Amino acid sequence: MIAYVRGQLTVIDDESVIVEANGVGYELICANPFSFQEYLEKEIKIHTYHYVREDLQALYGFKKREDKALFSKLLNVSGIGPKGALAVLASTSVRDFVTAIEQEDEKFLTRFPGVGKKTARQMILDLKGKLVAWLPDEDNETSIFYTKDHTSQDRSQAVEEALEAMKALGYSERELKALRPKLANSDHANVDDYVRHGLQLMMKN
Repeated sequence: MIAYVRGQLTVIDDESVIVEANGVGYELICANPFSFQEYLEKEIKIHTYHYVREDLQALYGFKKREDKALFSKLLNVSGIGPKGALAVLASTSVRDFVTAIEQEDEKFLTRFPGVGKKTARQMILDLKGKLVAWLPDEDNETSIFYTKDHTSQDRSQAVEEALEAMKALGYSERELKALRPKLANSDHANVDDYVRHGLQLMMKN
């Protein structure tokens, strides 16, 4: 099992990033690859999940340990594969997802792509009571794990990078134009949080 990759972030595309470590380029499939934009060509540490089945091997990358843990738990739910698990991580926070599971909020869960009432109910049956132990404390949520400390990026730059990431996910210019002022009026620490907030707003429309 490859627990994490530490190296230089060299490539970002629509579905993955590439981190070069000791002369080897590791392709890591991510929920929101463009959330790493400000760290391009810098050294970074990304938590990984090595997914293996008969016809596929892939590495999935995560900024936070709890994101990786949730991804792993979701793969144990009948009807949820890596693509569905990434869609959940791209659309919400760990805290909000765990809250929905504990409150049996099927309406919230069925907002995710490919999740109907049957799958939402299966999520609740399989996960309720099993996620609370590693839910981050509200006042001390696990920080993003980079090799160097970084301050919160400029808000306007973060909003624009988040909109670019959502454009890569298939949202139209019209939709993003309407979303821009809503994101600009919110306050988040990084691109990833802006993307999640934007996706949540889109899901409410």
